[in-house]
Amino acid sequence: MLILIDGDIVAYRCGFATENERAKSACNTTGAYLAEMLTDLCSRFGLDADELNYQVFLTGSTNFRNDVAVTAPYKGNRKATPKPKHLQAIRDYLVTQWDAIISDNEEADDLIAIWATDDEAVIASLDKDFDQVPGQHYNFVKKELYNVTDNEAVRFFYTQLLTGDRVDNIIGLKGIGPVKAAKALADLTTDIEMYNKVVEMYDGDKVRVLENARLLWLRRTPGEMWEAPE
Repeated sequence: MLILIDGDIVAYRCGFATENERAKSACNTTGAYLAEMLTDLCSRFGLDADELNYQVFLTGSTNFRNDVAVTAPYKGNRKATPKPKHLQAIRDYLVTQWDAIISDNEEADDLIAIWATDDEAVIASLDKDFDQVPGQHYNFVKKELYNVTDNEAVRFFYTQLLTGDRVDNIIGLKGIGPVKAAKALADLTTDIEMYNKVVEMYDGDKVRVLENARLLWLRRTPGEMWEAPE
């Protein structure tokens, strides 16, 4: 069993939780947090510690989405958001002590989705964006293990295309939230049907649909750029 860990969220959560502590303490807290997570997963799958493999992922400094975003700067609404004081120390610790992989020109999320597609794995994260990836998922705060089917994954992606993503500054359709998006896609079952419905709701603007899709889509193969279904 391979556990794919969203190191970005772990680093931020542990960083903010240890703002008033020293960097070493922040790193130790991060290690304990990961160890507890893996222990819980071992228990859930009935495995010994040496039977559970894991990989931690961190987002690097470059991202192809910055060039894709035209309507609004990708994550441009985060520039003024403060970062944890010990974030860099924690990231360095995750690389040196937990063998974290740092992404290059993509996000850690892309690498996780690629690995999840190529291997039998569990995605360990809090990020709802991973619900577009079929397979097993683990919310390490709620300690919930759940499965996303192929149809649920496709439907989630097209729902995002309609609503956009405020967290990442991806502008969807005005007045369309999750409830209205779900209603619009409710009777559709295939990828092409959902795509055509999204294009219709974008008033035929395939260029904007393509932009948002490429911003939202998590890669399943290295270097992949989302293309409309045919």
